[in-house]
Amino acid sequence: MLLSDLAGKEIINLYDGAKLGLVGDADLDISLNGSVEAIILTSRGGFSSIWGSRGEREREILVIPWQSIKKVGFEVMIIDLPNKFEKNR
Repeated sequence: MLLSDLAGKEIINLYDGAKLGLVGDADLDISLNGSVEAIILTSRGGFSSIWGSRGEREREILVIPWQSIKKVGFEVMIIDLPNKFEKNR
């Protein structure tokens, strides 16, 4: 599968049915041997709309391990991720 095949697909969490974003807006965590370890989504408050102390929205990082991907369809990617938020920035 090519990275361009994933671009534009909506990421849906099977655990709670949430729309998490588009694959094209994500970063990839790639190991030294070239395999994809995770998809990394960054939100500027879009996941839960938390406001920072300076009036800026906090950035939330969602790390989706590659093994959490259950199905890649024509329009969506289905993942199963019970604990969505790995860390906040």
